[in-house]
Amino acid sequence: MAKGKVTINEVICKGCGLCVSVSPKSVLALSTTKINPAEMINEDCIACTSCAKMCPDCAIVVERLD
Repeated sequence: MAKGKVTINEVICKGCGLCVSVSPKSVLALSTTKINPAEMINEDCIACTSCAKMCPDCAIVVERLD
């Protein structure tokens, strides 16, 4: 299975949580240490790009790592 890396532009992210709701492996969560942005909380990303597709502000980039 493919592995991925999620990068979230913290300047653009407004913390709406839509990306968190569609992550099939619970890779993302809203940060408890930052003002708004979501963040990658584990390395289980499968590079499905669901989070990037769901983001209304195009703040997410998913890289495939294989």
